[in-house]
Amino acid sequence: MIQTNDFNATVPAQGPCTLSRRRKAALVVQMMIGDGGKLSLTDLPEHLQELLALEMTAIRLVDKDTVNAVAQEFSSLLEAIGLSSSGRPDRTIETISEHVSPNLVNRLRTRFGLAEGADPWARIQTMEETELTSILTRESVQIGAVVLSKLPVEKAAALLGVLPGERARRITIAMSDNKDIAPTTVDKIGKALLAGNGPDKAIAFEKTPVDRLGAILNNSTAMTRDALLTEIETEDEKFANDVRKAIFTFADIPHRVTPTDVPNILRAITPELLTVAMAAALAEDTPNTEAANFILDNISQRMAQAMREEAQEQGTIKPKQAEEAMNGVAAIVKDQADNGAITFVVDEDEDDDAG
Repeated sequence: MIQTNDFNATVPAQGPCTLSRRRKAALVVQMMIGDGGKLSLTDLPEHLQELLALEMTAIRLVDKDTVNAVAQEFSSLLEAIGLSSSGRPDRTIETISEHVSPNLVNRLRTRFGLAEGADPWARIQTMEETELTSILTRESVQIGAVVLSKLPVEKAAALLGVLPGERARRITIAMSDNKDIAPTTVDKIGKALLAGNGPDKAIAFEKTPVDRLGAILNNSTAMTRDALLTEIETEDEKFANDVRKAIFTFADIPHRVTPTDVPNILRAITPELLTVAMAAALAEDTPNTEAANFILDNISQRMAQAMREEAQEQGTIKPKQAEEAMNGVAAIVKDQADNGAITFVVDEDEDDDAG
């Protein structure tokens, strides 16, 4: 897979405005620990520690102007902060424990499922109907069957009445699998649900399922992408449509990119990668060809002519190499949009859906 935004050389002249927030964070951490400074990152969720480590491994050489600009931006953000808190129930309770009564501390620990031996289901059973409906709709039918079994009969009956008929039917059928479930398993399910719902819920992934799957399919072959989307559509049409909107391929360039942004985009793409992608696209008679011509139409005539000549010199491009190159170009364009360096054209249908 072709990597993007890799610092194999100094950062380009456009400076830190084109860097992602993750890359800026990695630069700040590198600056803070580079001279032997002490910095504890263990309080970060493990998935964020991993993302930070991956960003730091991508840094090679960075020019002084960029380092100074990122440091100044970070300093300005710190100066603007008037108050901060962990936002975690366990840390909050620990902080106030010396200033409130022991009984209140115990009640709070029990409420958030933090007390040793505390029953998470006692807290789940007090949740509002909307919260429980969200759980039963979002979680697997097996988890939903456990939840329904642990709720008071009246509340369980009310929830079945508001769930979509097919969802309610599948959950009730799954209840037949609960006869041999171990108490420890039910306890673990309760604790996981308690940690994953409510204002203090823990988030394992930074991006939504739609964005995560869209990013994966962006880097998949067209055959794999189309086949999976067709399968997903048979199970969940809305999810499939949302994923389609999150996907950005080489063929989407003329429909999503503003013509005036093309020159700036090309400066972020290595000439070798762009030449292979253009050669492959121009040799086809597909939407990829339209994308290649769109690029050529929105740069200077001299540059366009040079690009055509370089593409012709490439000869025949192997299908796998062609797809990797076009995916690589699309990934860079998408990354620039995500970082705010460019703004995608919004489809009218998407705008209507958002409204």
